[in-house]
Amino acid sequence: MNALCQWAVKLHIFSQRLEEGLLCLLLVAMIVLGCLQIVLRSAFSGGLLWADPLLRYLVIWSGMLGAAVATRNGKHIALDVLSHLLPLAVKSWLRMLIHFFSTAVAIALTWAAVIFIRNEAQFGGAALLSIPSWIWNLVFPLSFGLIAFRFLAAGIAEILTIASRSPAGKP
Repeated sequence: MNALCQWAVKLHIFSQRLEEGLLCLLLVAMIVLGCLQIVLRSAFSGGLLWADPLLRYLVIWSGMLGAAVATRNGKHIALDVLSHLLPLAVKSWLRMLIHFFSTAVAIALTWAAVIFIRNEAQFGGAALLSIPSWIWNLVFPLSFGLIAFRFLAAGIAEILTIASRSPAGKP
């Protein structure tokens, strides 16, 4: 069991580094490509035709992956009015319910994104750099699925926290 836990921790650390590395790579690519476009337009009165659509996709990818990272770190956008009014014992239950509700919403968004990708692949969209549009849009189901997984994991962790605080034999 201990080896399995160590493997899970290593996998978690690897996925964190992969996400953060990909976000850094996207940021560098956006900066370089944006600056190149500025130089080409200013100095040569032209630019790369494919650069602006590519920059739009890179912004979408960085925003969606950034949302998944924010969810992982618990830094996502949240409306938190009730937790300031409720007693401490109830806050864990509220967080658990919020995590599971957020999981359900993220699953619904993942399903909608899968339908969107299926339609894009079936009916086709404009290709960019000879890559079909549905591939560029894969970030939607991937990131919403990752967000759903992270909210589910947070909900389960909250259940374990509640269970560890309750006296043995009592709910």
